[in-house]
Amino acid sequence: AAEQLRAAHGLSRGAGGCPAPLLTREAFVQALGRLGVPFVQCFAEADREIAGLANRWGCPVLSLDSDFFVFDLAGGYCPLSHFQWQSVRAAAGPQGCYVPARCFSADRFCGHFGRLSKALLPLFAVMHGNDFIGLEALEAFFSKVRLPRGCAAGRGGKHLRLQGLLNWLAQFAEPAEAVDNVLKYLKKHQREEIRELLCTSMEDYAPSDVNLEDFFQKGSYECEAGRKADVPQWVLDALAKGKLAPFVINALILRSTFLRVQVENMQRPSAHSTALPIRQVIYGLLLRVSHSTEDASPSKQTNELPIVCEFDRCQKTLKKTFVQAASLPPDFCDDRFPLDKLMEVPLSCRQMLLLETLGVKMSFLEPIPSDLQLPIAVTSYWIRCSEPKVKLNQLKALLLMIVSGELQRITNDPDPTVVPAEDDSIAYNEFLKWKEKKLQSNDFDLDAAHSFCQWQCCLQMGLYLNQLLGTPLSEPDLSRLYTGTLVHRLYQELKSAPSVENLFIFSPKMSQLYLVLLNTVES
Repeated sequence: AAEQLRAAHGLSRGAGGCPAPLLTREAFVQALGRLGVPFVQCFAEADREIAGLANRWGCPVLSLDSDFFVFDLAGGYCPLSHFQWQSVRAAAGPQGCYVPARCFSADRFCGHFGRLSKALLPLFAVMHGNDFIGLEALEAFFSKVRLPRGCAAGRGGKHLRLQGLLNWLAQFAEPAEAVDNVLKYLKKHQREEIRELLCTSMEDYAPSDVNLEDFFQKGSYECEAGRKADVPQWVLDALAKGKLAPFVINALILRSTFLRVQVENMQRPSAHSTALPIRQVIYGLLLRVSHSTEDASPSKQTNELPIVCEFDRCQKTLKKTFVQAASLPPDFCDDRFPLDKLMEVPLSCRQMLLLETLGVKMSFLEPIPSDLQLPIAVTSYWIRCSEPKVKLNQLKALLLMIVSGELQRITNDPDPTVVPAEDDSIAYNEFLKWKEKKLQSNDFDLDAAHSFCQWQCCLQMGLYLNQLLGTPLSEPDLSRLYTGTLVHRLYQELKSAPSVENLFIFSPKMSQLYLVLLNTVES
């Protein structure tokens, strides 16, 4: 999180970089659904489950996670960075076209280091340090041990140490013997603690025996960790199908969440602060205190509202804030409807809670196409709650962008039951010409960017709340809903050439949609 914060701060001041947009995960899940690609979303860290499934199916793993160099994978590991996406080749025979790629084999890698056993790679990874462990205590080992010389000349210190460690480990038949020899170099009082840390860390590289294959064959699988954590079955099923976000599980089980930073104005409060009231309702639903059960925890005895720890940006550093869950309307405080029975609350009540949280009435949303009702409700919330206040041109730019997505949809994926209107395709071609010309400019307004970041934070939490309530409003197609570059360009144009509001003048239907959206939000 701290690394992402540094990268986003650099970008906000004109440096290079490529952070993933806030809703990338959600857009990806939607794309998989549209393309009919089967997928499962794991309960916690997915690495061990992926390795287990790959070995069961005899497939390579495709990823960009260097941990997969260490797992014992029957089919090897194909890093996504080695796919030559632009060089699709035609092959003779039944397989047709293919994308050239490279596959890493742990067996061949170990062959470079004499008799090095694959079983020692997890110890190598842990001693070198990974995402989760910084083993300062092992510096004593590295300072005392005489590592064999690395064989590649000209590579600097880091690579010499890595190669030396691999050559040193090659003298041992199995991990336990190697660990004993590492511990000899440490102070006696540290040895048992470090042994335990090394052994539990190495377990992270053992392929899991969770049977994910069941999910692909039957639509659900036995998730022991979820059961132990007492998570309701419907939540586990929705999480596995990607219908709930990891954010929800982190809040429910860990009572802590990380809020991802965007390219925003670092002098201002975090863009996520605008969406705090929506998050508090999510926490209220997840951690609702039952009034009937006696429980030992103090928060339940005093009927205090539960607390969630949020990690978010404060200026240019990460800060931990304790946030109180919202108290909910009477329907949701009824002991007949704990979290495991949330879907038994009438749909009309769940929709009402969503709309009340966003501060809109269903009667206002009725003239709007169903897939845009949630984004427009979120936009109304954003205008009410943003600090500093949203400028009119920012709102107009956002709505024009939303309309351009609808125009793209009806032009590229027309409804077979509706006769396509020629003026829509004329309007779409005119829009594409305008976009081609204007997107080459790279003016950047940090305050406008901050405002659009706030909107994305509100949309993200609006989506999560909608999902948790069983989607009382349709989910919008995110890939067409928002394009950061386009909304910036529209905003800059509106400041200098207000006539850009007539961008869709060739399509009466789209011009009308824009006016309906604008009037709805303003009212």
